Amino acid sequence: MNVVVQYGAYPFVLVLGIALHVLLLENHFGVHVATYLPVIVGAVMVAGLEWTYPYRQQWWADTQEMAQDAIFMALIQGVVPKLVAVSVMFILSQVLHAHDLIVEGWWPTHWPVPLQMLLMMVVADGLRYWLHRWAHEWELLWRFHAVHHAPQKLYWLNVGRFHPIDKGLQVLLDTLPFLLLGVGEDVLAFYVVCYAINGFFQHCNIDVRLGILNYVISGPELHRWHHSMIKQESNHNYGNNLIIWDLLFGTWYLPSERMVQELGLVNRRYPSAFLQQMTVPFVSGADKQTVES
Repeated sequence: MNVVVQYGAYPFVLVLGIALHVLLLENHFGVHVATYLPVIVGAVMVAGLEWTYPYRQQWWADTQEMAQDAIFMALIQGVVPKLVAVSVMFILSQVLHAHDLIVEGWWPTHWPVPLQMLLMMVVADGLRYWLHRWAHEWELLWRFHAVHHAPQKLYWLNVGRFHPIDKGLQVLLDTLPFLLLGVGEDVLAFYVVCYAINGFFQHCNIDVRLGILNYVISGPELHRWHHSMIKQESNHNYGNNLIIWDLLFGTWYLPSERMVQELGLVNRRYPSAFLQQMTVPFVSGADKQTVES
């Protein structure tokens, strides 16, 4: 059974989420329900698999950690804010169309939705790759991105731990270029389903193995090294959904002879509470030195 989970959990949950998304759309449940119900189902399944088949038992979160991560998930990229954000995207898309601000003819709207989504994912990941890489290499951006790297263990819920400035820049690259190109809401919705479920797996505490897919997908085996406390290890695997840009630019990293050790920041006392992490990026060098509480 362990082998089935290791190699089957990721494709099964992702395909199930996509199938549920398509089924809900075909039965006229509306784009919001069809987008976020599969995401919720995916989160529940990943959480259950973590409990049953953990990668490391010491990565189980305690009650306080889960409470803080739940606040981040709810306020930064939770269900309700996402529903509002998607609604705004669709309204903005209509406004841009109404004022002829869409760049016509550049986006292959005649392609099937899955192919359009894959094209969007490749392009979006290329944009996000450089934002993510600069967030590690440019001190000003790193201060905000360090919030995401503060946890010293990985599990599905802390995928939502981002500073709102960092998350805002990411969403900007995920949406605005594609709205200007006239990408439809059906493509955007499909992208959100795949993006969210893959994100849960990236941070999951499940013994997942992707095998050859580690050269295509930015999954948990790669992403754990990205959260290493050692800078020479963490400055790799920047891919959001796909890992192809890391392969292209030489930042793919997956040692075969050892496992990642300590995660998080050099400052082991970096604040972990939500309100503290909203302000700590404005303290120079907070990730590297002890910050007095």
